[in-house]
Amino acid sequence: MKAWTVAAALNNARWCDAVCRAHGHAGRMLPHMWVNAATVPRFYPNAVTLAVGQTALEEQRNTVEILQKSNLPGRWSVKDSFNKLDLSRRGFELLFEANWIRSEMPGEGPSSDIVWTREEKGTADLPFDDPAFAMFKGRRGFKVVAGFMLYRAEDVVGVTSVVAETSDAAAVWRSLTLLSAQTFPRLPLVGYESGRELKAAVKAGFESGDKLRVWVTARD
Repeated sequence: MKAWTVAAALNNARWCDAVCRAHGHAGRMLPHMWVNAATVPRFYPNAVTLAVGQTALEEQRNTVEILQKSNLPGRWSVKDSFNKLDLSRRGFELLFEANWIRSEMPGEGPSSDIVWTREEKGTADLPFDDPAFAMFKGRRGFKVVAGFMLYRAEDVVGVTSVVAETSDAAAVWRSLTLLSAQTFPRLPLVGYESGRELKAAVKAGFESGDKLRVWVTARD
């Protein structure tokens, strides 16, 4: 496992907790796992693993069982940050796999005609007023064509919710490394992606790292 994977997972858990806290339902940061037994915003997990090793795995399985007994409504998910937690026999199915990514230097490449602005406040879905948070939108003329969010925690900056048209993807990933370096200087940029988005990030200079999996409770 790469040394930076743990920092990336911790950053992502802090981000999930910040989003839940903004909606009035903060979770708990345990040594082995971040957990939230309340209803969380759409597309966010109720648990994120934070440690590896046999003891951590046993504690994570036990925590998942406790969450299952809490009768969470609807389908809910567990982010297995280190691709170690098999929940296929515990009432879950695999939602997706991805790779952690990292960039320590702003990317270089052809410039883009996309004009970037930092949003001063969050949205209705993300009501943030947090100095560790930054949201950017990219416009071509009057049309919003790209966007992403940053969150600083654990001495890294996590990038999430990257939106870009396929033809712009690599340029957007290069731009966000520059904007991250300007917003949160001297901190590595981390996140996770899969498929075409992963290819675009790697093309823009990101390192592709360890795998993660997201498990979701099976349909009735």
